[in-house]
Amino acid sequence: MMSRRSVLRVAGAAGAAGIGAAAIGAGATPAAASTAFVHPGLLHTQADFDRMAAKVKAGTGLWKTGYAKLAGNPRSGSTWKATPLATVIRGATGDNVSTLAFDIAAAYQNALRWKVTGDTAHADAARDILNAWSAKLTTLDGDADRFIAAGIHGYQFANAAEIMRGYSGFDLARFKRMMLAVFYPMSSSFLAKHNGAYDSNYWSSWDLLSVACVLSVGILCDDRAKVDEAVTYFKSGKGMGSIKNAIPFIHPGGLGQMVEVGRDQGHALLSVGLLGTICETAWNQGIDLYGYDDSRVLKGVEYAARWNLGHDVPFTSWTWHKGAPGSWEGWETFTEASTWARGQVRPIWEGLYNHYVNRRGLDAPYVSEMAAKVRPEGGGGDYGTGGGLDHLGFGTLTFTRDKAIVSAGTPTPSASTSASGGTQPQGGRDEDLAATGAGGIAAVAATGVLAIAGGFIALRRRGTRDSG
Repeated sequence: MMSRRSVLRVAGAAGAAGIGAAAIGAGATPAAASTAFVHPGLLHTQADFDRMAAKVKAGTGLWKTGYAKLAGNPRSGSTWKATPLATVIRGATGDNVSTLAFDIAAAYQNALRWKVTGDTAHADAARDILNAWSAKLTTLDGDADRFIAAGIHGYQFANAAEIMRGYSGFDLARFKRMMLAVFYPMSSSFLAKHNGAYDSNYWSSWDLLSVACVLSVGILCDDRAKVDEAVTYFKSGKGMGSIKNAIPFIHPGGLGQMVEVGRDQGHALLSVGLLGTICETAWNQGIDLYGYDDSRVLKGVEYAARWNLGHDVPFTSWTWHKGAPGSWEGWETFTEASTWARGQVRPIWEGLYNHYVNRRGLDAPYVSEMAAKVRPEGGGGDYGTGGGLDHLGFGTLTFTRDKAIVSAGTPTPSASTSASGGTQPQGGRDEDLAATGAGGIAAVAATGVLAIAGGFIALRRRGTRDSG
């Protein structure tokens, strides 16, 4: 039944002192909510692709180096041919999940190259990979790690398909059927039942990769119930991956202790990357999880970045309850941040940096330093097959945006103006359609300007016995 392997409020309107009610500029609020979905609208929107293409064509700074990193990856070539399987196994005899992982990387990377350059040879390659897999894959198998495969490769596959939506010859309907039959059920089941274990047994990364899959499949398939399922779990789920369980302690100075930092840094950084993926995907559909619970995600990723940059962090001891009802159980107390895999490099920082600093104008010194350290971000196995395939990567190309400086009092298309003349979040399904964190928005009162400044987990902890 159990695997004992160690795997894996609105935050104020956009007001600022000295200038009264101020609107946030274009691109600074989530996409307006509606009953329809934004497409493309997972990690990237059409506005993102337009920005990338224009900046690369102009040979501009970070976009140029980011694209060069993408083009230089061996899985970005238009000659890549898929090797589809009927059954993918992870964590058991016959493990072949790397075949799926590399093909997904090739599909995503070729899709990106098409969007940036217009070269249809790359579009054809991405389409053919996606079609080949949707025609053959029926099963994900293995030990408990099969849930990791469903989550990670589910959200990644959905992203590649979302980019290719509407391209000639791409069988989107069949691809959706595969996602709904193979990937979604496993991730949804994991969040509900945790493979028969205690809800606390599996670490936050397991829940977060499952949330990423459910959210991405929901958007790809225009299924509001699935999106709501993912968002609800992120806020209030029973397991370790809901946001207040993943980041249970907030220390002075705005540092949020992530539970995985007490475990090891490979899994902590996996969680950082997944938080960024979930938040950016939700943002593109008008849901602000970046700013949820007073920007709790920001506090958590700043904590993880600070520790992995070599600085000390405060740590509150906590006890983990593990095991399965009627089978076995145990408790383990963590008293300090783990040094295991400290400083590991993963392509996970650009999205977080560009949201909090360039899009929102908040202060994120440690995330900023990590982004600069890793830049330009690669992907597709550039960092090995350990953590190198857990994230789609290439964030320097895809997420870099100019710092926004906008006139105060100029509402964005997605903001509604209140009777008092200020701005309010665009009406939507819930309170999360809001500006992220007012605390870091800088007002320049003298001028009346509002400045928005600007793979797989192969780790095993030695000397411990744990599960999840």
